[in-house]
Amino acid sequence: MATKERELRMNRQIRVPEVYVIDADNSQKGVMRTIDALQYAQDQGLDLIEVSPNANPPVCKILDYDKYRFQMEKRQKEARKSQVIVKVREVRMQPKIDVHDMDTKSKAIKSFLEGGDKCKVSVRFKGRELAHTELGKVVLDKILVKLDETGTALSVDQPPKMEGRMMSMLLSPSKVKK
Repeated sequence: MATKERELRMNRQIRVPEVYVIDADNSQKGVMRTIDALQYAQDQGLDLIEVSPNANPPVCKILDYDKYRFQMEKRQKEARKSQVIVKVREVRMQPKIDVHDMDTKSKAIKSFLEGGDKCKVSVRFKGRELAHTELGKVVLDKILVKLDETGTALSVDQPPKMEGRMMSMLLSPSKVKK
């Protein structure tokens, strides 16, 4: 917001010879010399604010600067409120995971997905386990089966694939249950 505020020029900061003027009640006054537009704004007790500097000629509005800034901040605050932030949670396991541990991990994945977050499920290989990467695929498939049994609505964004010493897949919550 600070960069936008710095870009916003008003009154004597506007250094172009002509500007397109829009009045306080949104009526278009047309192209005017900058000096005349500034005088017109001062006669009304308002500011000349450059709202579209890239136009030819630049578009300026005659407004109360403080009120304009307040409205812009309010719009930005509303935009931030409606923004949905999706986190990617990661659950790590090993290829020789026990049944109970797998149940616990699948419950955690289910809670992440129901919370609206994406979940990266990884199987980490150590030492000689790297020779048997198919075991990692089996573990990831078992996780998918367990989540399907519990009725968790999910979609597989990225199927299982090897990334260095880890095999991982990316799950995201789905709107419609399978």
